[in-house]
Amino acid sequence: MSHCYHHALSSVRRWGGIPEDYLPLHQWFDESKRIIADPRHRALRHHAEGIFMLETLFGVTITNSAGRVVPVRQIGEQHVTEDLGRIPSFADWARVIQPAPWILRGNPAGAPAPDTTH
Repeated sequence: MSHCYHHALSSVRRWGGIPEDYLPLHQWFDESKRIIADPRHRALRHHAEGIFMLETLFGVTITNSAGRVVPVRQIGEQHVTEDLGRIPSFADWARVIQPAPWILRGNPAGAPAPDTTH
């Protein structure tokens, strides 16, 4: 889906209420468009950890205007699944991000990881 309002309409079809009940949650997922206005913005919040962050910020449930109690995590799962077709982990995103040389500067390829067991 391309706009938070459409995600909110989808939430209304699932759980009732009005779009305004759900807009703040869907907008939270897409606030990263302020940083990068293409689908790469999704790497910041469109994953399992992002769904749990949504719950931390908005609470375990919301009560919509129809009086129905809706789990916030389900709303997050709906948003991410509508955009990506599944719920990836952050590790899924990290695997497809190609590190530039400046990212690797502190840990050159092939260098052994520091021993932190002592």
